[in-house]
Amino acid sequence: MSDWFSTLAAGNELPAHAASELEERGFVVLPGVLAAETVERLTMAYTEAVSSATGDDVRVGSTSTRVSDFVNRGATFDCLYVFPPLLEACCQVIGAPFKLSSFHARTLRPGAPAQELHVDVPRNSADWPLLGFIVMVDAFRPDNGATRFVPGSHRWSSTPEDTMSNVRAAHEAEVLACGAAGSLLVFNGSAWHGHTANTSHGPRRSIQGAFIPRGGHAATDFAARMQPETRARLSSLAHTVLALPTV
Repeated sequence: MSDWFSTLAAGNELPAHAASELEERGFVVLPGVLAAETVERLTMAYTEAVSSATGDDVRVGSTSTRVSDFVNRGATFDCLYVFPPLLEACCQVIGAPFKLSSFHARTLRPGAPAQELHVDVPRNSADWPLLGFIVMVDAFRPDNGATRFVPGSHRWSSTPEDTMSNVRAAHEAEVLACGAAGSLLVFNGSAWHGHTANTSHGPRRSIQGAFIPRGGHAATDFAARMQPETRARLSSLAHTVLALPTV
């Protein structure tokens, strides 16, 4: 794929209204991109992958549990990070050749408080601009910790810490990015965001990831972790997006 970026950038899989919303608001929810039967398979694969993960791949935080490297956790997840509208969104936000930096599961536990509003990467970083995405394994609702965004904040030079005395507090302009299971949330990593409180009685599960410029430092070294069976099944596009060396 010698000119893969130009080919992706010229695509028309990302609806015009979604591209506009991503540009203007800094985020967009693409509803129902996964069919019901695909969501069912994804949920089963998610449960199996999370339950079988061990060691440093599992990080239990104050509000959620993360399991890293979903590139190597089964073919069910392969299509998610090469989804054409998502890659076109990368072209729009990053504007240059990019690569996958992270791809992990995140389970927000019931009773978890709201997360601090934050940006994902400083503007002076080699990893900026960043394009984040969240696949909703469960529906994102107001009661189970849906991600909140401050629309337009991706254009601000300030961060929440610069202007807010309490970054966990509600922002007057924030909105919730809600959606049914199987929806895709795509966002500019410079947008102010964070999950809200999960006041429901169940977990809120998702698969999350981020893309960064090709020359940035990926959060996960996918080449070093690549399993032979994974490499064998991946498409040429996936090899490119993962920045795998030619063997």
